[in-house]
Parts: sequence; structure tokens; C-alpha cells
Amino acid sequence: MLRPASLQEASDALAAASTSGRTLRIGETLLTDRLNRVLQHEAGDLTCTVEAGIRLSELRAVLAPHGQRLSLDPPGDPTVGACLAASLSGPLRHRFGGPRDLVLGVTLVLGDGTVANAGGTVVKNVAGYDLGKLVCGSRGTLALIARVSLRLHPVQSAAATLVVETGDAAGVAHALLRSQLQPSALDVLHPGRVLVLFEGVEPAVDAQLAAARALVGGAAGDEDAWAESRERQGAALGRLRFAPRDLRNTLSTLREAIVRPAVGVAYVPNRVGGVPPAGVRRLERGLKAAFDPAGALA
Repeated sequence: MLRPASLQEASDALAAASTSGRTLRIGETLLTDRLNRVLQHEAGDLTCTVEAGIRLSELRAVLAPHGQRLSLDPPGDPTVGACLAASLSGPLRHRFGGPRDLVLGVTLVLGDGTVANAGGTVVKNVAGYDLGKLVCGSRGTLALIARVSLRLHPVQSAAATLVVETGDAAGVAHALLRSQLQPSALDVLHPGRVLVLFEGVEPAVDAQLAAARALVGGAAGDEDAWAESRERQGAALGRLRFAPRDLRNTLSTLREAIVRPAVGVAYVPNRVGGVPPAGVRRLERGLKAAFDPAGALA
């Protein structure tokens, strides 16, 4: 079990594995729990740079006194590196996007120990290849994510949840998405409920909540509803992608799911999957050959 505590130690570990022909699996035989520091926090720029082993709860505690947050809220308490590697997100993805939308730059350790930097620490950045987005969803097969620069958001002073009990979740979701309302989160807890989260200053939140109730009905809810949504997402064994315009058809094929209509994702209890198209498999093989030709990363 390898637990590097510095970028150099991580580089040395992967170089040794590559030279000896050993295969490492990030999260199992190579852990990042000792790479857990906040390296830089530019509160005025709403950015920070962290080591990839820091957990979201730890980062949240550092940012909260500054009235800021990383707008990622997946189930559990994963590390920042795991959020990128597995492309993890939660209800806030509706408004703020997933990991690939919040990453500004990365420091990677390739399979042969080479350290590669891409992106930067500012919101407007055009330097280098966009490796940060490339490694999102790579599940540790291309490189070890060692450091990450992230876009932050202010913590809003007020929040309110609307819970709509309905037999037509697709109709409710479409009505909300077509409106001028700007929710931070919109989940369908299929079957039967739609959750909507509004954030901002209190008068604006109250106005949006009233407008949403006039449009689709519903009653005030609380954080417990979102905790249930994340819990069910975390327990799901499969994830389906669909075109947002096909929400109604998608819901008709599912017995149970947590659905994010705006991004076209449904988390379902059963495992799903299939063989990727030939072109996708060729691209994956090409990337693997370029980033980890010795196969040091499982």
C-alpha cells in the first residue's frame, strides 16, 4: 500500500511501478489521503488550489469562514480527486455544473512518474491542453490527479426548497425549466416528487418560491428532502444518460430513479451499461497509450 505525502513521493512511486512492471490502482494500492492540504485560497478571485486527497468536508470547513464554497455536493464525503476521477456531482449540478465545469487547472503524475501541469488558477485561462477536463471521469486510468485548482462560489444568505407531489413529474419539470426561474437544483425523485432549491438574498428567494408555487404548486420542504435525494443517488448501482427533451419517455421506462432533468442523468437501482461504440473504444485506447504506455495504472 503506497501513501505518498508529497508530489515528489507520488512521482517516485509511479516511476518505480512503471520501471518494475507493477500495476497500481488509485484508491486501492495507491492512496492520496496524505495529499490533503489547501495550497492556495484566493478569496478575492473565488479560486483555490488543493491537493487531491482533501475531502469535501475538510475543504468546506476552510472555505466557510470566507463565505465561499465549492459547489459540488455528491453523496458521501469523497476527496476532490475522486470527484474529478469519477465525475461525481449532486443536486447543485443543475446550476453550477459538474467537476469538469469547476476545475481550472490540474497537476497530474503520469504512469511513468512524469509530472504534468495544465490550466491555471484563474477563471479566464487559455494556457496548455485542457487536461483537467480530460481526466474527469477517467477513474484513475490515465494519471494520478495530485493537485487541483477550482472555481468557487459565494455562499448565499438564504435558501428555500419547494417539494411538488405530482403524478406528472415531467410536466412539472418542463414547466420550471421553461420559466424565468433560476433554481440552484431541480431533482425528480421518481416516482411522485419534484424538488426545487432556490438560493440568493431573502427577498429574491421568497419571490422565486412564490412564483414557483403559483406555476406548479407544491409546499415548502427542507434539507431532509435533499439528503434523501443524495442518499438514493449514493445507493444507485447504475447511471443512465438521456436527452433532456426525452424526460417523459425516460421516466415511463423507470420504476425508481433520482433524475436531474436539465443535465439528462438518471441514477437507477440496477446496473446498466453496454459496450461503448468502436470509435469511443479506439479513443480510449489511444489516450491510454499516450498517457500510460507501460500500463502502470489499472
